[in-house]
Amino acid sequence: MNHITFQQDRELDFIGLGRLCIDLNANEINRPMEETLTFTKYVGGSPANITIALAKLGARTGFIGKVSDDQFGRFIKSYLHKLNIDTRNVVTDHTGAVTGLAFTEIKSPTDCSILMYRDNVADLKLEAGEVQEDFIKRAKAILISGTALASSPSREAVFQAIEYARKHQVVIIFDVDYRRWTWKSKEETAIYCNLVAEQCDVIIAGREEFDVMEIVTGPEVKDDLATAQRWFERQAKIVVVKHGGDGSIVFTKDGGSSQGGIFPAKQVIKTFGAGDSFAGAFIYGLLQGWPVEKCQEFGSASASIVVSSHSCSDAMPTVEQIENLIKEHQANSSI
Repeated sequence: MNHITFQQDRELDFIGLGRLCIDLNANEINRPMEETLTFTKYVGGSPANITIALAKLGARTGFIGKVSDDQFGRFIKSYLHKLNIDTRNVVTDHTGAVTGLAFTEIKSPTDCSILMYRDNVADLKLEAGEVQEDFIKRAKAILISGTALASSPSREAVFQAIEYARKHQVVIIFDVDYRRWTWKSKEETAIYCNLVAEQCDVIIAGREEFDVMEIVTGPEVKDDLATAQRWFERQAKIVVVKHGGDGSIVFTKDGGSSQGGIFPAKQVIKTFGAGDSFAGAFIYGLLQGWPVEKCQEFGSASASIVVSSHSCSDAMPTVEQIENLIKEHQANSSI
């Protein structure tokens, strides 16, 4: 069991909400950004990547967000359309806001960094009145990205979306997606992420992200089980604690837990994108009604594929690709 019940009479499986931006990934890898001359453009942003991952796995997906009224905004919407992601609630900004940019530096497979430009970005201009109740009630699940809480009016739009989701029995998934450049302080991050987490059915975050959330409220002991138990006292039914290269631990409200490792990648190019691909494939498994252990394995295999690619969104794998990797890994393990 995965302890999540989805309403089956819904047009959409999943809606992502939050950041739509542009990733500019360094073409000249194994060198610092100061020496990098060219970059390749991709659609980016954690909630966008997760939605794209689900779309490529065959889920019926949609998105709630805001894009700039320029070439980048049109590029993003066009990309989503090509993947059959419903964009009826992707709003175009008309205030002169710009698309967020994320320049990536790939010094080595384990030494990667992201330089973000997040000033006056369109995705944080989404207003509560622009969130469509009729759109949300068509979905089985909605994912809230923590970055969307970093400032108003996007912050209020998130709480409006949560109200609609609760009203229509839409499962709420929270990806903390902490980006320190976007927030004024860790305390501000903790306050608003905790307010959202209290209303969510599934919470996904790295250990470091949970540490930030616990600055204000605790528990003082940075322990995965203690973290999960705190949220089980609220709304949560599943808590996923990611540990990067050490895998993940999934806790369920009935006291169960599952320790998951990582799949060895054939060639690691960069580390970013792994968390988004894991989340997309894990959520896909939940939607299929799989046990959390299988969801976790599927997510780990997906992450292994993405870290072996130059891109994040473009590299999100199909079900067949993930299943083939799992079978290959099982065959090698039995030798």
